[in-house]
Amino acid sequence: MESRLSGRFLGFLIAVASMIVAWELFQTVREYFIPPEPRLIAQRPSLSSYENQTIRIFETNKNSVVYISTAQSVVDVWTRNVYNIPRGTGSGFVWDETGHIVTNYHVISKANSANIRLSDGRDYPASLVGAAPELDLAVLKIDVTFKPPRPIALGTSHDLKVGQNVYAIGNPFGLDWTLTTGIVSALDRSIGDRNSAIHHLIQTDAAINPGNSGGPLLDSAGRLIGVNTAIFSPSGAYAGVGFAIPVDIVNEVVPQILKKSSLSLQPIFI
Repeated sequence: MESRLSGRFLGFLIAVASMIVAWELFQTVREYFIPPEPRLIAQRPSLSSYENQTIRIFETNKNSVVYISTAQSVVDVWTRNVYNIPRGTGSGFVWDETGHIVTNYHVISKANSANIRLSDGRDYPASLVGAAPELDLAVLKIDVTFKPPRPIALGTSHDLKVGQNVYAIGNPFGLDWTLTTGIVSALDRSIGDRNSAIHHLIQTDAAINPGNSGGPLLDSAGRLIGVNTAIFSPSGAYAGVGFAIPVDIVNEVVPQILKKSSLSLQPIFI
């Protein structure tokens, strides 16, 4: 009798153990073949007025910002063949409806050719209209015969205040059409040495990195207030101090470049 009960008890234990093993196996298989249920999504309130304003500024002006890539001609010393090698990239923006693009002079300096890419993916070769190297400004031209991009609305810089919001759009490190935000950190800054200093610059903490050069600095109304031109950084990357050429200077120099170009007998090409 005891032997029969012991056999039943042992069978019961084996059955329980088998069920436990089967359950563990089921759970293991389930993890692999049955995806877990997604978590519930928490609802968020409407975007803040500041967020909506930032989005509106970007959406309104991104199509007016361009991506600039340049190339430099080099001669093979053995074959005497000429090759174009990539030299660098930068930013620019549409100045008027006839295809003029404003950028920094150092973006196209020493280049033999430049290409402009619009936000919709169209590419155009660019010619150099003229430049003011002492102010780090240059004007390019593309032949846009279909759907020319809209020029950025012009603002003023003489009435800027330290602390007001600013927005920069450009192509840092080749990451096209990037928006960064900040404030006017200081005014009337100078950079460069005694022989090549640029004066009356806007200082901003909006993130500006290599590739942002030549892009627009905008105010909270989406108006152009400056051209991003340089950064102060021991490492060569963003360190919280960027500089922009005030739009009042730009609006004085660019028309002079265009007027001088219209009087020239020959166009100037990069």
